[in-house]
Amino acid sequence: MIKRNLLVMGLAVLLSACGFQLRGTGSNTLAIKELNVSARDAYGETVKLLKSTLQSGGVKVDDTAPYKLVLTSEKEDQRTASYSGSARSVDIELSTVVTYELRGATPDPLLSDKVEVEKDFTHDGNNLAGSDSESTEIRREMRRELVQRLILRLQQLTPARLAELQAQSDARAKAAADAEDAAKRAMDATPQQSPIDIPTK
Repeated sequence: MIKRNLLVMGLAVLLSACGFQLRGTGSNTLAIKELNVSARDAYGETVKLLKSTLQSGGVKVDDTAPYKLVLTSEKEDQRTASYSGSARSVDIELSTVVTYELRGATPDPLLSDKVEVEKDFTHDGNNLAGSDSESTEIRREMRRELVQRLILRLQQLTPARLAELQAQSDARAKAAADAEDAAKRAMDATPQQSPIDIPTK
C-alpha cells in the first residue's frame, strides 16, 4: 500500500513538472490575471461560458481590469454537406465563428483574431425531434470547444508578448496623431483664398 501511494505521488510530481494540469482544478497558465470580458450579445451563452471558465481557472473577471477581451461578433451557420443513402437523411455541416479583440491601455486593439469550430451530423427527416435535439447538443459542444480554443490563445500571451503588443499599439496611435498634426499644420500654412467680390449692377 505504501509503495502504491509513493508511486502515485511520484507520478503526480512528474506530471506537474511537465506542465500537466488536471482539468477543473482551477490552475491556469494565463499571464493575464485580471480581464474585462464583454460581448456584443452581453447575455449570450458564449460570453457567459467564457467568463465562468476563466473564473474557475483563477482569472478575475472585472470591469476595471487593465485588459479587455471583447467578443465583437458570433456567427452560426449550417450547410448541406451531402445527401445520405436515404432520401430523407442529409449530412449537415455546422459552423460557429467568433471574432474578438484584446484591448489594453489604448482604444486601439492589441490584437484582433477569430476562432472557428465545425462539426458534422446527419439530419434524419424521419426523426425530426431527435435530429433537432442532437443539433442543439452539438452546438453546446461547439461552444465549449470555442471557449477552450480562445483560452488557449490567451495562454500564449506572455508578459513579453503583451508588452510588445502594447508598444506596437502605442506606436500606431502616435503615428496617427502625428499624421493628424501634420495635416493640420499643412492646412494652417496654406493661404486661404479671399472671397471674390462680384460687382453689382
